[in-house]
Amino acid sequence: MKLSELKKNPNNPRLIKDEKFKKLVQSIQDFPQMMELRPIIINGDNMVLGGNMRLAALKELNYKDMPDNWVMKASDLTPDQQREFIIKDNVSFGAHDWDILANEWDTEKLKEWGLEVWEATDINLDDFFEENNEEKETKNKIILEYTNEEFEMVNEAFKNHSGSKEQIVFKLLGL
Repeated sequence: MKLSELKKNPNNPRLIKDEKFKKLVQSIQDFPQMMELRPIIINGDNMVLGGNMRLAALKELNYKDMPDNWVMKASDLTPDQQREFIIKDNVSFGAHDWDILANEWDTEKLKEWGLEVWEATDINLDDFFEENNEEKETKNKIILEYTNEEFEMVNEAFKNHSGSKEQIVFKLLGL
């Protein structure tokens, strides 16, 4: 089928931008068999109901035509069913099991394939255990209210001393 025969849905509520679109293009380029496993769905007028982003990715890859099994016609759907399909085709009803993904899948591959995954960070596990958690110093606040003129005078005084504002206050109070 020629890509030029397919009509992008002008009311498609789904968007894909920048990095995610690049990942989709790369995904189709690396694994084109995916298109026959999850074909573009069109109505009787060849308007895309599901797969507008895949169609855009194929065009980005300079496809002019594609195998017929990459497209499925759903011409027997009513207009209401078509609208319902457009939304339901892009809804994710399930959730990922992050423990399985973290322990049994390669993080870099998951990222390449378009899954938003965790970022590795340095974590001090001692912070999670009470017996290893040292008492943290509690900080208190003193809030002072000034007129504009008084505020300018205080700020000017801070400029004439060295150190942090806290150090300056302690010094002036003799602490």
